[in-house]
Amino acid sequence: MIEGKIVTIGEILVEIMATTTGNGFLEPQPLIGPFPSGAPAIFIDQVGKLGHPAGIVAAVGDDDFGTLNLERLKQDGVDVSAVAIHPGAATGSAFVRYRPDGGRAFVYNMRDSAVGRIAATPAAETLLAAAGHLHVMGSGLPVPAIAGMVRSTLPALKARGGTVSFDPNIRREMLRDESGKAIFHSVLSVTDLFLPSGEELSLFSGEADEAKAIAALLDAGVKEIVLKRGEAGASHIDSNGRTDMPGFVVAEVDPTGAGDCFGATFLVARRLGKSVSEALRYANAAGARTVTVQGPMEGSSSFADLDRFIAQSSVRTQADSGEAPRGFPTGISDQTRN
Repeated sequence: MIEGKIVTIGEILVEIMATTTGNGFLEPQPLIGPFPSGAPAIFIDQVGKLGHPAGIVAAVGDDDFGTLNLERLKQDGVDVSAVAIHPGAATGSAFVRYRPDGGRAFVYNMRDSAVGRIAATPAAETLLAAAGHLHVMGSGLPVPAIAGMVRSTLPALKARGGTVSFDPNIRREMLRDESGKAIFHSVLSVTDLFLPSGEELSLFSGEADEAKAIAALLDAGVKEIVLKRGEAGASHIDSNGRTDMPGFVVAEVDPTGAGDCFGATFLVARRLGKSVSEALRYANAAGARTVTVQGPMEGSSSFADLDRFIAQSSVRTQADSGEAPRGFPTGISDQTRN
């Protein structure tokens, strides 16, 4: 195993889901939850579940929702020493309802919650100083405190031989602001593992053609690209060539967190010395298994879980039609999109 914890920075929240389909929350709904959630929290929980040292810099309130998240993270092996608990503040929350077309409507309490109080505390600085790998979530970079910690951590991390992964997880408009564009590209310039999905290749490369976009990113200094292709699986590209891996056929229940579990699993598998093909297969299995369970972290997996899933599951082929059960639909955990 490569030395040092995998560390990430960002939001912790709970997710509460409507049990009916419809457009939003304009009338009373039966609900289930709360489920521990937040894209960085899902990612780092999956890292811990796989047995790799892991930690997160975040903030929660001194309420049941905060306790729920902290207990789940600790249970799965995550260092939560840098999660600040703010008395009197509410832990972030997201209410989710599926639309008839399969899309999702969200109502958030984020800006006025403890999420807005994430800061470079002494505990956060200690955890980041000991990190062997930093996973950057693009959804958090517009937050000045998170961007500041990422900026201050990267030079020392790289100087001591640490590595960086970057899941952009952004909307197009985030790159229209010049200051926002600058922080995204400064992270990209030192990224070892880039985890885009869909149009994010072209957003960061400026190239509409996939092959040209990949070439541009590699030329810019990105060491490895893993393109999340949803139900079709994933592709790994680096200077040595390309590896494609099909996805698994599953019945989708809840897609939230699939991309985060995918990225965490690929990263851990590679840090443990597994081949690119093995890592892609495990990552596809982690993403697919996640969507079969309701709740963002409820489908997180150990390697033993993934081995059983792979042994019992079918690989998707080109012959699979739109009527077949779906694999995870996007690599992006869009729960954090406001």
